[in-house]
Amino acid sequence: MARVDFAFGAPDRLLTACEVVAKHYLANHSVVVYSQNARLLERFDQLLWKFESTAFVPHTYADDPLAAQTPVLLTSAAPQPSMASGDDAAWLLNLDEQCPATAGQFERILEIVPLDDDAVRAARQRWKHYKAEGHALHAHNLSESN
Repeated sequence: MARVDFAFGAPDRLLTACEVVAKHYLANHSVVVYSQNARLLERFDQLLWKFESTAFVPHTYADDPLAAQTPVLLTSAAPQPSMASGDDAAWLLNLDEQCPATAGQFERILEIVPLDDDAVRAARQRWKHYKAEGHALHAHNLSESN
């Protein structure tokens, strides 16, 4: 079973996602970023280029020819650990409102939840889904660190 980390209370979900992806890239973890919402992935792609002036996070879409050499992949298709490059098991950053059916194939699943009531309700449903599947759940309150 996967370890699932929920980070609750993110003031800006996509900015926090960029920070998380940058941190894991620097730790040599491959990350697959998933959302069925192509426009959200486009916004995330653009934000990864400019969220911090000194940060560089190599990323591309999973269907790009350079995907095999890129540590951070974006996809709106069912995420698979095999999409990622490297020898280590890929981690999944789920930016979707639903749990992808393939989530359990990942060693780690990361969920970032903003302060918005609708997003919190959706995250609670994902929490229940992961719990029912037997994953190890961990909650982190980001609002306490601000």
